[in-house]
Amino acid sequence: MAVALRATPERQLRLDDQAATAALARRLAPLLRRGDLVALRGDLGCGKTSFARALITALPPADPGAAPDEVPSPTFTLVQIYDRRPAPVWHFDLYRVQDPEDVLELGFEEALAEGICLIEWPERLGPLLPEDRLDLCLDFGASPEARRARLEGHGVWAARLAKLDLDGEPAT
Repeated sequence: MAVALRATPERQLRLDDQAATAALARRLAPLLRRGDLVALRGDLGCGKTSFARALITALPPADPGAAPDEVPSPTFTLVQIYDRRPAPVWHFDLYRVQDPEDVLELGFEEALAEGICLIEWPERLGPLLPEDRLDLCLDFGASPEARRARLEGHGVWAARLAKLDLDGEPAT
């Protein structure tokens, strides 16, 4: 019996500097919905946290009159929550997590149900990593500032990734 493999939509682009990384985050932000998970993959220092900061900043605050949030790295706290629209953003950094079950104590199930999850080091989730997700893999580029980005849509993200216009704003 032959096994049919599903093709995972993939998009690749070159990011010349941190401003290009932030621009990608701004283009992705309008596509995010409650229940979404963006898995941020890559080596230490490749820009996962910078991308997450830009994405969080690109989403409007839930309270339009609120002062802008600082967006620190959740390396030591493991998770930071931001009150944004269309849903709260849960930014997880799982670098120090050893057991996938430990993530449940951080409110992971609530985050999946009620928010938008940005997860650095998603491989630490093991079997808890949902099928419906967008993988953003960042690699070092040709210069110290440059990065290569690969976006892979899984589950519901397969169709939504096709709507991402990498040269401008998301298609409607």
